[in-house]
Amino acid sequence: MIVKSNIIAEKFNRFYFSKKNNTENELSASYTHYLHNRNIIESNAYRDCVLEYIKKINNIGSSQNPISNKVAEEALQYISCEFKSAVPFPAHKKYQFKFIDLFAGIGGIRLAFQNLKGKCVFSSEWDKFSKLTYEANFGEVPFGDITKPEVKNYIPNGFDVLCAGFPCQSFSIAGKRGGFEDTRGTLFFDVAEIIKQKQPKAFFLENVKGLKSHDKGNTLRTILNTLRNDLNYYVPEPKIINAKDFGVPQNRERIFIVGFRKDLEIDSFKYPKELNKEVKLSDVLEKDEVSVKYYLSTTYLETLRKHKARHINKGNGFGYEILSNDGIANAVVCGGMGRERNLIVDNKLTNFVPVTKITGKVNREGVRKMTPREWARLQGFPDNFKIVVSDAQAYKQFGNSVAIPAIQATAELIIRKLIG
Repeated sequence: MIVKSNIIAEKFNRFYFSKKNNTENELSASYTHYLHNRNIIESNAYRDCVLEYIKKINNIGSSQNPISNKVAEEALQYISCEFKSAVPFPAHKKYQFKFIDLFAGIGGIRLAFQNLKGKCVFSSEWDKFSKLTYEANFGEVPFGDITKPEVKNYIPNGFDVLCAGFPCQSFSIAGKRGGFEDTRGTLFFDVAEIIKQKQPKAFFLENVKGLKSHDKGNTLRTILNTLRNDLNYYVPEPKIINAKDFGVPQNRERIFIVGFRKDLEIDSFKYPKELNKEVKLSDVLEKDEVSVKYYLSTTYLETLRKHKARHINKGNGFGYEILSNDGIANAVVCGGMGRERNLIVDNKLTNFVPVTKITGKVNREGVRKMTPREWARLQGFPDNFKIVVSDAQAYKQFGNSVAIPAIQATAELIIRKLIG
């Protein structure tokens, strides 16, 4: 029986790794979540899905003699024993708390909480390219669209902290009290629904600075009313925190919302104090010569200058910006002029060949875009964080991500309240 189970397990693994991109995301997510949680009770949330696929794959062509639940279970145990995680950021074996990672992106919030000896027991992200980066670094495929009930059904019970960087959306609250029911149809509603059902000890929510004034303040008021009154959590006044105050040279303001379940009798929380640490752009720039492709062509640089000159008196804020190496970066963002507002001068280039035949010659002033790795550093990602996607996707992913040091400083105070 053991030999048969080993053969079945190896057959399943061959199928999974050879056809993974063509299989259902449910399998990829369940399989990797099971393996990373195999020694704790949370693995039960993913076990049945993996067992069904083991049986399905191995019963193909053998309908008259399908494998039993017992054999499938033994095969799964064999897979678990053989599993070794070879990723840059594996979970702690001796963890101190458990958390879930919603709207996970590429795992910036996960890194912050994992650095504090937390164990992620569930992750969710819908973007397929972000999932590639997430898996490359954590060995785990996030589940998909968290608005779908079938995805929510995989969330295990008993985790300590819910983490979510949910998008900012308006609520339909005209003539209403602005509570849980009024958030339906928004992504915050899904966060609130999970909090209501799972009752974590605490939550950490992150959003853009504009949430505070969004819809004349109604959006934030509804969120706080929902969390405090409908869900019964202690929620101190949210705080806007700037990444530059926590060790990275980027002017990036984001609003943090923290909450604790009221039965824990936590009635005070202070957000972290700014670090007294001088940071500058040169701290994150590449020391060696970078590829010529990051340098602007003479034509494009001149176009930017002319465009800015035409718009500078119109007050619309359009334009490029060349940063001082002794200064800090503007907020890195995924769209618009994000890269052009964070240009630098780098005179290490020795080969002034054309960027392409279309764009023409490289400018001799040394003006270039920052590289994806430099953007990663601006967000506090360590250099062993793998970038496995195109530059265009990498800029988008880091622009959409979070400043890890600011998150971690806040997370440390949350965990201190929970476990001392």
